[in-house]
Amino acid sequence: MRLRCAVIDDFQGVAGEFGDWGSLSEEVEVVSLREHLVGEDELAAALASFDIVVTLRERVAFPGSLLGRLPRLRLLIASGMRNSVIDYAAAEAHGVTVCGTESSSAPPVELTWALLLGLARGLVEESTALRTGGPWQSTVGADLHGRRLGLLGLGKIGSRVAQVGLAFGMQVSAWSQNLTKERAQEAGVDLAPSKEDLLASSDFVSVHLALGDRTRGLLGAAELALLKPTAYLVNTSRAAIVDQDALLAALHEGRIAGAGVDVFDVEPLPPGHPLRTAPRLLATPHLGYVSYANYTTYYGQAVENIRAFLAGTPVRRLL
Repeated sequence: MRLRCAVIDDFQGVAGEFGDWGSLSEEVEVVSLREHLVGEDELAAALASFDIVVTLRERVAFPGSLLGRLPRLRLLIASGMRNSVIDYAAAEAHGVTVCGTESSSAPPVELTWALLLGLARGLVEESTALRTGGPWQSTVGADLHGRRLGLLGLGKIGSRVAQVGLAFGMQVSAWSQNLTKERAQEAGVDLAPSKEDLLASSDFVSVHLALGDRTRGLLGAAELALLKPTAYLVNTSRAAIVDQDALLAALHEGRIAGAGVDVFDVEPLPPGHPLRTAPRLLATPHLGYVSYANYTTYYGQAVENIRAFLAGTPVRRLL
């Protein structure tokens, strides 16, 4: 009897194209689930008959209460080697092996700049106007050269974003709670004296911090009020780092020039959500990790993980 594997949140229906799933066909039946499963009851009902689940990033949480309702589950594979929404202790108690995959930081860096450039040059507005018979030139682009880029976080992604900013001739500064002057100098950027100074002095602010107790709600109404009215905010990290109500208010009231957002408190973003129609917002449906190279890694290594698990020698274990 073959094991059953569910690949969840395969929105584009392409997971089967990335990885040698056919090599598992004699031992594993693979089922792609394209529709997002909402809530624990729906997840438990849909996944109860599966022995293996491949989950995408941190969109679906696997708390102990859900794991306890999946009696057949033996292998849970997450894309990436860090996942904050899996209860590892509960997984161990229920006999579930948890494995991850490698993940490149290049795609989110590239999307950060796509959002930033799209905002700065009004690309969506100008393209829409051109294609629909609107005005010929209706915006005046914001320059990058000579302007200040402020980075909240200077890790793998933040450092690469900094390199691009420097290549554009921008002044780049960074801040995080643990960032040192020496680390900033290694990346070729200035260490901002404080979070508040970085926000007040930057023309573009980009968020590149991990979500945790110290960063949740890091940018609230008071912090957003420090931004220049001509400044742009980009968040490709985690939605909860920026207070969503405060951001919506700043956009509607025109207190900042605009925001580029790829992450949301609830994903997929529900129809009718206020962020879908907010002014001065360039938003994408969490595309930061969605690239050919990353999918090749995610699903290719998911197949490798399954094969190794079947052989009794799990690899890339998170638990």
